[in-house]
Amino acid sequence: MGSRKLFSAIGDIFTTFGSAVAASRAVEAGRRPRANDLRKLGMDPAAFDRMGRF
Repeated sequence: MGSRKLFSAIGDIFTTFGSAVAASRAVEAGRRPRANDLRKLGMDPAAFDRMGRF
């Protein structure tokens, strides 16, 4: 694996982790997470809107 691919993979991990943190903070605060963060986590923003509260 080249160094460029390695750094790209590490960057993707940090981006995904940041999106997870941002989405969880939004949910904890009672807000809807940003659509971009949901997409980075592999979730459909429209499906998130259809989820109810537990």
